[in-house]
Amino acid sequence: MKEKIQKVIEEKIRPYLEADGGGIEFVDYDEKSGTVKVRLQGACAGCPGARMTLSMGVEAALKEEFPEVQKVVAV
Repeated sequence: MKEKIQKVIEEKIRPYLEADGGGIEFVDYDEKSGTVKVRLQGACAGCPGARMTLSMGVEAALKEEFPEVQKVVAV
């Protein structure tokens, strides 16, 4: 599962963030809680809209691909 999540992040999500000077790194996935942990990078790391990016962008995309994902958190 971790490999599948990482692939989606790298191929579908990262290009959008990089277009705005940001980035994202997959950190871990907890199967029990359905929580994906990511690290925001570049412009995303200090952006006031990072929470919105996580919930409306990253979390929504991952939930669409993997119904078992419950939330995405930045670490």
